[in-house]
Amino acid sequence: MLELEIVPERSIGCEQWEFILGMHFSQAVAIIQSQVGIIKGVQAIYSDSNPLGTDLVLNLPQDGIRLVFDSVVQRLKIIEIYNMKLVKLKYCGLVFNSPEVCPSIEQIEHSFGATHPGVYDAEKQLFVLNFRGLSFSFHVETKFQPSHTAGLGSLQFASGSSPCVSATSVYSGQSLADCSPPPLPLSCYYAQLYLSYVDVLRDNKRTRGLRLHLYTEGLNRRKKTLVREVHFSDTCQDVATLLGTPQRVFFKAEDKMKIHSPNAHRRVTARRSDFFFNYFSLGMDILFDARTQKVKKFVLHTNYPGHYNFNIYQRCEFHLGFPPQAAEDKKTIQISAYTKWDSVCESVKPSERPVVLNRASSTNTTNPFGSTFCYGFQDIIFEVMSNQHIASVTLYLAQEGSQV
Repeated sequence: MLELEIVPERSIGCEQWEFILGMHFSQAVAIIQSQVGIIKGVQAIYSDSNPLGTDLVLNLPQDGIRLVFDSVVQRLKIIEIYNMKLVKLKYCGLVFNSPEVCPSIEQIEHSFGATHPGVYDAEKQLFVLNFRGLSFSFHVETKFQPSHTAGLGSLQFASGSSPCVSATSVYSGQSLADCSPPPLPLSCYYAQLYLSYVDVLRDNKRTRGLRLHLYTEGLNRRKKTLVREVHFSDTCQDVATLLGTPQRVFFKAEDKMKIHSPNAHRRVTARRSDFFFNYFSLGMDILFDARTQKVKKFVLHTNYPGHYNFNIYQRCEFHLGFPPQAAEDKKTIQISAYTKWDSVCESVKPSERPVVLNRASSTNTTNPFGSTFCYGFQDIIFEVMSNQHIASVTLYLAQEGSQV
């Protein structure tokens, strides 16, 4: 049984780890992976058809805990303990829920102090006590007598005894119904660089590079904001200077899309491999040419659940603009990580026949998420999922032709 400390409006955890409101989905997954054998089961719950309209949930059924993440920013919004019998809980070092301690209304008042009388929902038969950033739900079969003159312990219930807490929720703000995830806490920065958003820089029909709006931990434990530009002419040393050391360097072993290149038939005598700088916290990869050591390609990831690469990268909030494609149109076409492909096709005319991309793992197992489709437009490749959401955007040098 997990023994955890609750901090209202902030977190739940122990000395070894902590789920903190505002932390990214991938950071919570990393904690769970580090506690194999202690946290014994996990379920990821999301909507395939509407990933932006339904919260992303990590359910720990053997521990009675549910972590609810906002579907857009993918940061922790609500921590819910829905089975109080599976976990031991403390507040300020004092145990208020365990096999030996029943979390009754009297116990909650003793542990957390005075609060407002509470709210009774007759339809759900729930009595709810609300503190700032913390709510306790009690299952009550019949309506109690609202007597508050002598504190919460004086409430009169039909059974004659105070019910025990059936669920506990930790959140940011004063209302569970209206709560939203706070910004990424400084304690979750881990000395990494994070992306607010990125503007794709274009001239006419060609991409020049990216303007990245970044943030990281500065002096005196404060958030520091930065703006950096990376272009196709930059070397790997330039990029490392601007963005820091990549979280991983990956050398390309083969190019499975090479057959679609007009130069695919040419023999290459050199054995040097192009290589990627992987920036997982920025949601992007940068490909360098093996010969020139200069930027050859940018890959921006949107991190939708149901995609093969989900949870490897954080979502890249990109802004991609095109001039009007028709003479009668005056409005600039704007595409973001949330624009659906059918909306894109209303404004631009990509390649009619997509390239089918069906990833497989290193062990040649079947991709459980199915194929995606790659469409070309100018010097851009859009990878599209079956639910019409854009999985990734690849920006490459125009002279590379149709090579992906």
